[in-house]
Amino acid sequence: MQVTIHAAKTNLSKLIEAALRGEDVIIANGATPAVRLTPIKKVPFKVGIWEHKNLGPGPDFFEPLSEDELVLWEGGPESNSP
Repeated sequence: MQVTIHAAKTNLSKLIEAALRGEDVIIANGATPAVRLTPIKKVPFKVGIWEHKNLGPGPDFFEPLSEDELVLWEGGPESNSP
């Protein structure tokens, strides 16, 4: 699918969904193709010294902490702080 820049601004979320489904999405400047939307592939997390071992996905640092982790992070009663 090819769309103009104006149409891409108007329908960006739909175009992203189409690209994630595997559809070829091209944004054109007028009639000239300019860029292609492609999904970013997720790769397993590997630690350098253990690169021969697949450790699975790494931690998701954007996920909120659980209540227990949050209490420990804030220095709650279960923490080992003096």
